[in-house]
Amino acid sequence: MSFRPIRYEPDMEHAEPGEGETARELTETMRSIAETTYRDYGYPVRSVHAKSHGLLRGELRVTDGFAPAYAQGLFARPGTYPVVMRFSTNPGDLLDDSISVPRGLAIKVVGVEGERLPGSEGQATQDFVMVNSPAFGTPTAKAFLGAAKLLAKTTDIPQGYKKAVSAVLRGAETVLEVLGGESPALKSIGGHPNTHILGETFYSATPFLYGPYMAKYSVAPVTPMLRALKGRRIDVAGRPDALREEVMAFFASQEGEWEMRVQLCTDPERMPIEDSSVEWPEEISPYVTVGRIRVSAQPSWNEARSKAVDLGMSFSPWHGLAAHRPLGSINRVRKPAYEMSSGFRATHSGCPMHEPRIADEIQI
Repeated sequence: MSFRPIRYEPDMEHAEPGEGETARELTETMRSIAETTYRDYGYPVRSVHAKSHGLLRGELRVTDGFAPAYAQGLFARPGTYPVVMRFSTNPGDLLDDSISVPRGLAIKVVGVEGERLPGSEGQATQDFVMVNSPAFGTPTAKAFLGAAKLLAKTTDIPQGYKKAVSAVLRGAETVLEVLGGESPALKSIGGHPNTHILGETFYSATPFLYGPYMAKYSVAPVTPMLRALKGRRIDVAGRPDALREEVMAFFASQEGEWEMRVQLCTDPERMPIEDSSVEWPEEISPYVTVGRIRVSAQPSWNEARSKAVDLGMSFSPWHGLAAHRPLGSINRVRKPAYEMSSGFRATHSGCPMHEPRIADEIQI
């Protein structure tokens, strides 16, 4: 390893002015989205990433042979763990896939032992909550709240209007990409290209402790059939669940593998903790593979799986080991908001959240 990771120091984190109030408002905003969609659908869904496109069961094999700095927490020693993967899109309502928005991937690793984060005592999981961008869409918790409030205002807008806006924004984004640029803002409100979700690389975007160090995570497809889907356009015309159908078609007969990668912080100035909108440069610290996720052919979505995962399982960056504690203001304000969202679903469905401890307790 030709670079030196920086050790975490408490003064690298600092609360934003009014951060407690920001957390309270974010939780209220997320609850307003949940209440709106509950009235619309008659059943509860997530406040963000409500629509799932693939619900998969697989295994994570933690590898070895990397530099000692990467052997931390879950990745401290080789081992194999069952996992649940949930592919989704960003909004808190269940949109037609012709309304193209950013994508997400949540991973729950089961059977993880060690000192736990506050609020996850007694559990045996490590969650990773990711998006298909190496940086977060907003720099601060307050800006994140502003984006959430905008999302809340659009929740009840008719889908026909959203489709029209999305088509216009996709056109604008295509022009930008032809000119060599892109706009995260355009993509976030409907300008994301209609490409295959399984071709995406996903990132934690926000930083985390990594033992004594600090890191971001990434999950990247590595098998040839998955990599061939990168950037592949899909036809969404007349297909409200096109992404789900494409994932189902793939896993009906094929398996897939992804690498789990870690990027250690080596320069606190260029790789800040409290501004998650900054992409950490790979030229000063590349992503290093610490594990491999394998998924066999399986039915990637059905009503039983949706009930078990969409309704009965929660994913949070705060479900996990103390060695992987979330860092920065955005992660701090996410904690009560995520707890509210899972609690809302449990209360309004009459079904408590299911947090498996061993493989046999995974219900898909």
